Amino acid sequence: MNEKQIVGEKAAEYVKDGMIVGLGTGSTVFYTIKKLGEMVNQGLSIKGIPTSIQTETLARELKIPLVNFSEVDCIDVAIDGADEIDSDLNLIKGGGGALLREKIIAKAANTFIVVADSTKIVESLGSFPLPVEVVPFGYEMTKKQIIQLGIEPTLRQVNNHPYKTDNGNYIFDCEISSIFHASELEKGLNMIPGVVENGLFVKMVDAVITLDSKKDIVIKKIN
Repeated sequence: MNEKQIVGEKAAEYVKDGMIVGLGTGSTVFYTIKKLGEMVNQGLSIKGIPTSIQTETLARELKIPLVNFSEVDCIDVAIDGADEIDSDLNLIKGGGGALLREKIIAKAANTFIVVADSTKIVESLGSFPLPVEVVPFGYEMTKKQIIQLGIEPTLRQVNNHPYKTDNGNYIFDCEISSIFHASELEKGLNMIPGVVENGLFVKMVDAVITLDSKKDIVIKKIN
């Protein structure tokens, strides 16, 4: 069993009967969703809200009942992955392109749990390019204003065409040497007209499930 499967399946233990569950996107939370599918098949009663079309497809294949926001008052627990996690449990997310829906669901959850293999734990954020989701209209001007923050944005592309999110938007992957003031940067980016959301998740995480150097499960929480 690989690291992603170990921590992904561990997170499923936080899901109890009757819960509304935010279902994340990515290669680690994939194992959480698969495990939840098994648990539903064995009688667990839950309803999921997916963070992407990809996750929605997987959940339907596994027969996990789905709902939308108009049908619920809150989300009991959201489980998702991350591209980087610093010592304060701040995150960079969005490598899979689902950062906007992921942030909406994480913010709506009473408990937000992140699953990550040990390679995602870093001293400070910034080695992984920060995804910034922007509307296509005027994106060239939006790019210029992002550059003014001292950031180098690159338009994400697939087959020589701009990558489009599930929301029909573009993503800039932004090179930043180190992010020491994540909260300020998150707000600064979101103040730019044309920016929809960015991949900084600051002070949102309740617990991170990962592995230590001995490959033992570790659950990190903010003290």
